[in-house]
Amino acid sequence: MRGSQAVLVRTPVIRSLAPLALLAALVLSGCSVGPSAPSASPSATASAATAAPAAAPVLHPDGSAEDNLPLFSAVVARVWAGESRVKGVAYIDALTAAGFARADMQVTADETTVGNPAESIQFSVRWGQDKCLVGQVGPSTGDPVTSVLPQVDGGKCLIGKTAPVGP
Repeated sequence: MRGSQAVLVRTPVIRSLAPLALLAALVLSGCSVGPSAPSASPSATASAATAAPAAAPVLHPDGSAEDNLPLFSAVVARVWAGESRVKGVAYIDALTAAGFARADMQVTADETTVGNPAESIQFSVRWGQDKCLVGQVGPSTGDPVTSVLPQVDGGKCLIGKTAPVGP
């Protein structure tokens, strides 16, 4: 008798859970009750696939340092992805090619005083009267880091001895 009572008690519970189980199965399978949503037409799918990619960042000579950070960051990422990733001059040359003024740049040495590769290299572009675009790369940095920072005393962006950036 005890066994049959257990069956009688479970049966209403199972029956009451059946609609919930069916609803969960429909939700999880992506099915819906009622008319299905229209699918995208082949022409709509094709036009979405051929949408124009985001425009490449450009130099904004009259813009703020923040306006020019996307281009600065893109140039840094491109150099970092190349073979000259640990050479400070590679960043200076690439930033110059992108339109930044070489005369406003600073870079730290890419070798230590005893000739070992530097753990990190910093480079900068002075922007306006009070801002700097600053980048840092190297084995100890991981991914490149770029930011807009205030200038330090004397209109410089980097503190300490820096390497020549060339003409």
